[in-house]
Amino acid sequence: MHNVRPLPQYLVSRFHGWRATSYEDNSAWYRRLAQEGQHPRAMVISCCDSRVHVTGIFGADTGEFFIHRNIANLVPPYAPDGHQHGTSAAIEYAVNTLKVAHLIVVGHTNCGGVAGCHAMCSGHAPELEEKTSFVGRWMDILRPGYEHVKDLPEGEQIPALERQAVLVSIKNLLTFPFVRSAVESGNMSLHGLVHDIGEGKLVQAEDGGRRWVEV
Repeated sequence: MHNVRPLPQYLVSRFHGWRATSYEDNSAWYRRLAQEGQHPRAMVISCCDSRVHVTGIFGADTGEFFIHRNIANLVPPYAPDGHQHGTSAAIEYAVNTLKVAHLIVVGHTNCGGVAGCHAMCSGHAPELEEKTSFVGRWMDILRPGYEHVKDLPEGEQIPALERQAVLVSIKNLLTFPFVRSAVESGNMSLHGLVHDIGEGKLVQAEDGGRRWVEV
């Protein structure tokens, strides 16, 4: 482990600033969270993109959201095949153990993962077609979405595919028996959103994704 080094000083300074301000002002709340465990009302599946800050968008407090992030905010289909499934494990824990009331998939504009999927599916990214490409094999999840947008005018395809990333994920969520059961019993609701980074807007899917309405 000789490659592990101390944090950069700017991060150390920021931590001490947080510890002296936000933590000290809310130390009782943090201790309560530590002692009583987490009880989030919602799970959020969002992209790894550093520009997507869901707690900031919704003004969420510590302990309010159970958050899972991956490339292009994708959910794979239910597949208990013995392989490692980080996203599926997070969903199972949120639904079965934490009993979240809402499961929210948040996509965003200018998504690099979605753009990569579009390039791969349209034959312009052969490196992503390689079996050794983790990104490419992950973006295979979105191939069905590409089939829905490939005949649109060129300039509309990627924005439409960003919305498809949300819709494909919601469709795949419903292949999980425990998700479908929670939704059908009324104990949990599914939500699909796309955040416009540059404009600061948020649209949500309605009518099964046939309409997108600004929040």
